[in-house]
Amino acid sequence: MHLTKAEEQIMKYLWKLEKAYLKNILNQFPEPKPATTTIATLLKRMIDKQYVGFNQHGSNREYFPLISKEKYTKGFMSGIIKNYFSDSYKNMFSFFSKNENLSTKEIEEIISILQEQLESQKKK
Repeated sequence: MHLTKAEEQIMKYLWKLEKAYLKNILNQFPEPKPATTTIATLLKRMIDKQYVGFNQHGSNREYFPLISKEKYTKGFMSGIIKNYFSDSYKNMFSFFSKNENLSTKEIEEIISILQEQLESQKKK
């Protein structure tokens, strides 16, 4: 189960803050800020989806992420590759190389990253 765009924005703030009360999360939003009840509802959904946990301090809840940004990103990207690129990284790279205006420098950097990965796998 993935997060909605609004939930994802809250997760970005939680990853940044590590732990936060609702008011701290609300303060991260630019003006005009969403309603407190909106953020509370989104946090409830994220708790139900098991992306966010909380510690109760009196009548206040201190929220924290239950999933790392890296783990979420990996799952999100895996879904994109599976759903849009026939579960093929080759298809994904081909798409971006043909449809994006990559600079020579960006292409060289991508090749360098892939070359390092290839060398690392050959050593195993």
